[in-house]
Parts: sequence; structure tokens; C-alpha cells
Amino acid sequence: MMDEQALAQRVGEAMFAADTASRDTMGMELLACGPGRALMRMTVAERHLNGHKICHGGFIFTLADSTFAFACNSRNRVTVAAGCSIEFLKPGQAGDVLTCEGVEQILQGRHGIYDMKVSNQLGEVVAMFRGKSAQLSGTVIPAAGEEAI
Repeated sequence: MMDEQALAQRVGEAMFAADTASRDTMGMELLACGPGRALMRMTVAERHLNGHKICHGGFIFTLADSTFAFACNSRNRVTVAAGCSIEFLKPGQAGDVLTCEGVEQILQGRHGIYDMKVSNQLGEVVAMFRGKSAQLSGTVIPAAGEEAI
């Protein structure tokens, strides 16, 4: 029987390997995945800038949303977003290294609430994101006697 941390790490690795949007399109890195937690990083490149020459809010949102996905799937239950909101607090600049830390606040039955904090390399908070998750049937990676979907 695998412990929760090892399981979360395996789930994170499997999801990240298949996540071409986060990995290849966005240039994100999965730094850590634990039970109900995830840590991701993205360097703001020219392709992430909007008409004001700051990081497009949609890319900051995507970093938070991806981190949310890894945190809420970390227990190896297929889980999707049921809703979310974001507050932008500080612009991201070209060259900034944005790190998003996601933490489960509550998991009750099939639903969970998760908070994501996006910070720059100076530790300044760029955005706060809250997501509500809903578990579906199935597992991310095969569990004993079960096929992953």
C-alpha cells in the first residue's frame, strides 16, 4: 500500500506528463505535489505579455487553475473544477518567476475548496485564486482493481 505522499507524487507526475497545455504551451513546471497540495512555477515570457506589456491575467489564471488541478487530483480521484474566482493584486512583469502554491482548505464528500497563492520571485503576492472541486468516478492512475480514465 502506497502512502499518501508517494501516491500524490505519482499522480502529479502522471498528470503533468499528459498536460501539454501547462507544460508545453505555458512553460510551467510542477515543483511538488502532495496530498491536497501542489506547487507550480512559470517564468513570464514575451508570449505571456498583453498590450500593456504586463503578464496577461489569463496566463496568471491558468497557472493558478493548473495548480488547483494538481492539488485536487492528488488523492487519485478524478476531480474537476466546479467553480473558481481570482483576485489580481499586482501585475506580473516580463522575466518574473511566478510560483503558485495550492492548498486544500476542506474536502467533504465529493467537494473541496482550495486556495492558490501566486507570488513573484520577490515573494510579492500577484494573485489569489479560490477553486471549488467536484470528484467524478475513476482514478488518475490505476488503483488496485481499477482502470484509470
